[in-house]
Amino acid sequence: MRRMRAPAGAAGLTEVPDVRDVRDVRDVAIIEAPSVLGLRPTGVEELPQALLGAGLAEGLGAMRAGRVVPPAYDPRRDPGTGVLNPDGIAAYSVALADAVGGVLDRDRFPVILGGDCSVLLGSLLALRRRGRHGLLFLDGHTDFYQPAAEPAGEVASMELALATGRGPAVLADLEGRGPLVRDEDVVALGFRDTQESTTAGMQPLPAGLLAMDLDRVRVLGAGEAARRAVALLTGGGGYWVHLDADVLDDEVMPAVDYRQPGGLTWRELETVLRTALSAPGAVGFDVAIFNPRLDPDGAVAARLTECLVRAFRA
Repeated sequence: MRRMRAPAGAAGLTEVPDVRDVRDVRDVAIIEAPSVLGLRPTGVEELPQALLGAGLAEGLGAMRAGRVVPPAYDPRRDPGTGVLNPDGIAAYSVALADAVGGVLDRDRFPVILGGDCSVLLGSLLALRRRGRHGLLFLDGHTDFYQPAAEPAGEVASMELALATGRGPAVLADLEGRGPLVRDEDVVALGFRDTQESTTAGMQPLPAGLLAMDLDRVRVLGAGEAARRAVALLTGGGGYWVHLDADVLDDEVMPAVDYRQPGGLTWRELETVLRTALSAPGAVGFDVAIFNPRLDPDGAVAARLTECLVRAFRA
């Protein structure tokens, strides 16, 4: 193993396996997608440089497949759709889909470094152009808000609803291909915001979507929950894996903008990711929402990088 010295103030050393330790790892290509169009410019746009600086590309033996630069951020809520930056997100989703498609065309495994969770739309659009696919949605929140219930109009709280065809057509029907995923092809795993979202008036998750909240994951165990998710998703053309860093326990992942108590442990997340990513049906992965500005010594970025590299081992 290559030992990476922990940043100043971090306890001990963090070990990140180098490429020689990653056996049978997928042929990974990293795309930087530092968009905050669905949130606000608070720091999540710095996620790519933080994880790359912590050794993610080297740990995965990955090639760098470019950076998709977002259009300018507009802080005004669009009066027609009720969301922030609808046209910008639509255009960015198409550009990101083109980049993801280029990686897929070269038979590589795309890893997208966001940005906020709206980057999921571009990744799923790339798959939708190719047919029917599934989605493993790992997030501390269900992100199923409709614009009227989202206080700030942030698409990062709506991306799962939009991906399943619910919401303003400019985002819910990208290129006339909506929905990007069908309800029955989605597993939402690890969320813990049911009381909060219900109080806020969020539309309910559809009956056809498999929902395993944090309590259910704990009852089943992380490994069994992940196996059930993969079993559901392995039919058809494969599935995308989406990771919002706030699915982790707030005690170990404080570097997110919308904090809430509880969450998965590092070990649980690694188990879920390893199960999902090692299955032949996995076709791509994105990570979003981690905010390096809330991780001043880089310790959380190093630990997240370690988790991802270990999860990608066969």
